[in-house]
Amino acid sequence: MTTPLAAKIARDYGTPALVIDMDRVERNIARIQAACEAAGVANRPHIKTHKSPMLAKMQIAAGARGITCQKLGEAEVMAEAGIDDILISYNLLGDEKMARLGALQAKANVTVVADNSVVVAGLPKAAAQSGREVCVAVECDTGRKRAGVETPAEAIALAREIAATKGLSFAGFMLYPTESGWLEAQKFYDEALAGVRAAGLEPTLVSTGGSPNMKNVGKLKGATEHRPGTYIYNDRMQVAAGVAGWDDCALTVYATVVSRAGPDRGILDAGSKTLTSDTGGGLEGHGLILEHPEARIARFAEEHGFLDLTRSNTRPSVGDVVRIVPNHVCVVVNMVDEVVMVRGDEIVGTLPVAARGRLR
Repeated sequence: MTTPLAAKIARDYGTPALVIDMDRVERNIARIQAACEAAGVANRPHIKTHKSPMLAKMQIAAGARGITCQKLGEAEVMAEAGIDDILISYNLLGDEKMARLGALQAKANVTVVADNSVVVAGLPKAAAQSGREVCVAVECDTGRKRAGVETPAEAIALAREIAATKGLSFAGFMLYPTESGWLEAQKFYDEALAGVRAAGLEPTLVSTGGSPNMKNVGKLKGATEHRPGTYIYNDRMQVAAGVAGWDDCALTVYATVVSRAGPDRGILDAGSKTLTSDTGGGLEGHGLILEHPEARIARFAEEHGFLDLTRSNTRPSVGDVVRIVPNHVCVVVNMVDEVVMVRGDEIVGTLPVAARGRLR
């Protein structure tokens, strides 16, 4: 059955459409800001989820210290909108990026990260262009096996290299512990801290992340800030991690049932080009249909979402507009140019996804 709001959105914007509940967005912003303040750390939200200067400014107005960006292109969009305090949490390499980083430093206070000497060696080019020192934090791997130095000794050595490089200043450490790895992260940080202090250095930034770790926020002794991102919208992954409930999920994908060719199957007009193929770390299906929670979005074509209704006590009809909580909201948002904003049963406008598609 299609709700009046869903019918209105389908009529005015068509489906599939990404819809954000602004009341929930505001509650999520306030809840996580309060949690960071209670834990005694600053909130530096990651904008990779919403990619919107307007929402970033709402987070800052609520008390966030600044923002985190994963890509230089995202940071450029945010700085152009007047946001001044930006952490770029990704290794930057190459002359093209150094020229852009130098230009960015003329607009905003920027901190970057590095986990190797090649990155460090390139950053003075940005400092020379901007006439300002580049603040550099050492990215540390504390269990995720992504980027980051793997040992405290490597972190200490890289911090000393940063401090000794003309045009650079050592900012501190960036960590992203696993949800169960905070004791090991503390040991890593304590050893790295002792080592840099022995070299006459003092970190001013000790940054932890992200939304799945909100249950651990503040547990790292010495942390100055936390980098949650997904919390502003939430998704099935955050619910599965126990850091959000369904009422905290502020973004849903409105999709239309376009075929019911068999009693136990159907087709949605939202396929891999909308919901993406991200399984959310092994979740069953490709999103939760709020109106039919036992139904499963079993697989995709580009524009087809294949419904498996064998376990569903209710069956949608052709033409029904349903709401889907995606597995991983960040990648879904990156697929569209704008989202529809609602409050209650009223549409209040659209919001451009201004920093989408910034691949570098």
